[in-house]
Order: sequence, then structure tokens, then C-alpha cells
Amino acid sequence: MARKQSDYLAALLAEENAAPEPAPARDPAADRIRGTTLLGRESALARVANGEVRQVTQLLLDPARVRIWPGNARNYAYLTEESCRELIDSIVAEGGQKVPAVVRRIEGDPDHDYEVIAGTRRHWSISWLRANNYPDMMFVAQIANLDDEAAFRLADLENRARADVTDLERARNYLAALQTHYGNHQTRMAERLKLSKGWLSKMLKVAAIPDAVIEAFASPSEVQLKPGYALAQAMQDPGEAHTIIRMAKQIASEQAARRRAGQPPYPAADVLRRLLNASKMLSGEDRGAERYRHVSRYGREMLSIQSTNRQGVTLRLHAGSGANTEEILEAVRRALTHLEATGQGLSR
Repeated sequence: MARKQSDYLAALLAEENAAPEPAPARDPAADRIRGTTLLGRESALARVANGEVRQVTQLLLDPARVRIWPGNARNYAYLTEESCRELIDSIVAEGGQKVPAVVRRIEGDPDHDYEVIAGTRRHWSISWLRANNYPDMMFVAQIANLDDEAAFRLADLENRARADVTDLERARNYLAALQTHYGNHQTRMAERLKLSKGWLSKMLKVAAIPDAVIEAFASPSEVQLKPGYALAQAMQDPGEAHTIIRMAKQIASEQAARRRAGQPPYPAADVLRRLLNASKMLSGEDRGAERYRHVSRYGREMLSIQSTNRQGVTLRLHAGSGANTEEILEAVRRALTHLEATGQGLSR
């Protein structure tokens, strides 16, 4: 319901329920105003009766009895106190949730009575508050009678305005909806969602990037549409895709080692560059040689083995690593030791 309609109807109902007051002295001018107001009230009541204005009932729910609809793009498992902090503070400051979520009734689930169509962050925040010093905080929601396709469109419309819904989350949500609601017809889906067919096609290609490649990034949120589409295009070639996956697994292993050592992860731009150049970096007779890399104390790549063959070994010294001359020479010595140990050295 539009805000003006909601405010007017609330005032109207409050006026209807108000206790009667002593009648004031008769005033012709006031009578004319009162007559006009009465006509307006009768007109408003008639609009409510015929459905032009719809009263929406808001419910106060225990969030534990409300589950999350799986068709929503937002990944509930990724929500944290940090990512919801602004919303949590707002709810506390305002004495409760002011903007209702949209839910629908469910049956056959003994643990839940409703499921959230739009308002996942609100549900998470209220649940967190109830577990952290605000046990009486209630989840405010309004009921909508929606089928799955309509629920998807409603959730998508809300998520478009949310910067914290990542491109990858939306892309994979679209891919699932394409199969579930639109019979794999991209044109029909684009028309229903009022989206550009070209833009939707790019999103669906990004959604198809395998998890093995996504794991190379510090977080799935770093896989944005534009660079993600370039990566998806590169993987259209089966041979290139195989090489990119090999490189991604290597990067993911390095990222894990950096986390264990308390070092910052590789920036998304560096990860993307290595993935897109995987074929060149793995070129040579022994592509396995590229697996050796040396990282500076600043966490930046400083040396890598590009190729090794009978003609020699190609090492690459990376600019911007922050390493000094002694560190670089030590990295070269370690690389040569590694090659000798694996039977790929210059003495073979």
C-alpha cells in the first residue's frame, strides 16, 4: 500500500475508534467543513470496500518460526554481525524494526509457520538481537500470497537496490530461476524481470564459473560482473578452462597458506590476471614447473618459473613486489634448488 494511503487509512480508523467528545457550539462554517470531511470519509471507506485501497496487516513474529525462502539471492550463511551492524544499530535506535519484511504462509513444516520472501537481513538482525540482550524484539512482517515465480520477482526487485548482494549471488540466483521458473528461456525471463537480454546473458555466464575457480579469490564477493564475464568467456574453450582450473587450485592453495600465516590474501585483480594468463604461465614442456612461486615478505609475488625445457629455464621477476636485491637473489637460488630437486635443473 502506498504510504499516503496507509497514513490516511490509519488516521481514518483511529478517528472511527475515538471516544465521543461533548458537542461544541454550532458554527455554520464548521458544519460545511464537517460535511466535506464526512463525504471524504465515506468515499475512502467505499474505496477500501471495493479494493482500490487495501489494508495490509503487519504481524509480530518470532523469527525462529520463520524460515528463509531458498529462492532468494542473498546467502543467509554469509550474513554476519559486521555486515548487518548498520541495520542492527538502526533497529535498536528506533525501538524495533520499522520496515516490514514480506513473508508467505507455509504448510507441512512443524518448525516454521512462514518463510521470508524479502527481508533476509532484517530476519538475521532481529534473530541476532534476540540472542544478544534483546529477547523481546519481534520480527515485523506482512503476508503476501505469491507463487514461486512472483516471489522470485519480488525478491529480485528488492535485491537490486542492495549493494551487499554480490554479483555472483545474483548471477547464480538467476541461473537457478531460469531453470526453475522460465523453462531455460532467457528471453522470457528478461521480459518478466524487465532486464536487458544482453545483461542477463552475461550474468548467467558468470553464474556458470565453477566453484574450483571461485575458491581462488579471497571471497566470492570479489567476483564482480565485468571481470567475471571476461573469465567466463575465457572458459568457453575446454582446453583453456582446464588450464584456468589448474591455476585456480594452485592459487587457492596459496591463499590458504597465507591465511594460516596471518598474511593478507592476494588482491582480486592479481588473481584474475593469473587466471586469464594461465595458459601463458603454464607454457613449456613441463607445465608443472609453473607451480613454483616465491612471494615477498609483503605478500606479493616476486618470482615465478615460466617454463623449463632442454634449451633452459625461464624465470620471471615480478615488479612491485617490494623485495630488495638480496631477497630476489635468494628467491632465484631457491628456485634453482627446487628445479634440481625435481630433475628439471640446468645440469640435466
